[in-house]
Amino acid sequence: MNSIASVGPVNPPVGPEDKPSEDGTQLPLAFACVDHWSWNPSDKSREVLLNGPKDRIAHFHPNWSNGTAGVRGTRVLNNARYYWEINVFQRIFGTSMMFGIGTKDARLHVDAFVNMLGEDDQSWGLSHKGYIWHNGRYKYYTRPFRENVSTTIGVFFDGISGTLTYYKDGVSLGVAFTGLRDIKEPLFPIVCSTAAKTEMGLGMMKRDFISLLDRCRSVILQHLTKEEQLDELCLPKCLKNYISEGLEDFQADVQLSQNNFTL
Repeated sequence: MNSIASVGPVNPPVGPEDKPSEDGTQLPLAFACVDHWSWNPSDKSREVLLNGPKDRIAHFHPNWSNGTAGVRGTRVLNNARYYWEINVFQRIFGTSMMFGIGTKDARLHVDAFVNMLGEDDQSWGLSHKGYIWHNGRYKYYTRPFRENVSTTIGVFFDGISGTLTYYKDGVSLGVAFTGLRDIKEPLFPIVCSTAAKTEMGLGMMKRDFISLLDRCRSVILQHLTKEEQLDELCLPKCLKNYISEGLEDFQADVQLSQNNFTL
């Protein structure tokens, strides 16, 4: 039911949540809200160390590598639209560094150098060699990444249309996978690497608004810096409590989301 889509340098059509960048590329969910998630310290390979603000930097094979290591994100993706960026730091080499999504059954460690994301029907991934993988099959998707040159990979999961699209340094690479709306098991972001001492850090994260209330809270949060300011708002206590739930992470996440391709 799910499949590897026909691919090419095709930008998606502009929608109400898309904003053209300076070079004309559409960046998805530009006017959506900042999302809040991290790599899961309880759901990773033993060869992955997490550090940085909120465990958002994954360090693979800190000493040497004798296999493939991965880590799952805490965000459940199904039935909504999410965009996140992965800053891949300068060490880009090896058999496979991969970015994608998978279920809880997608494995996160193997003592062999493999393309682990997409090795079976539980995950979907893009390798730094330029191939997309799913269910043990692969297809050419984009040019191989330049070795040892930092890059930013954007991942756009559209749970409404059931597609997964990749961006590289702000440029859309086109739809990579289709049929994802039919997946009933929870899907999560995943990254993995075979290369020693490699790092991937979460950058910008966006999500669709789930309601008008959610959208209004996001606008209010952009004008607040501390919880005490809520007392000055002429709002019912229940609404102030709702706004307060999002305030703790909002300002820190805005700072963390600033990278080479700010919206």
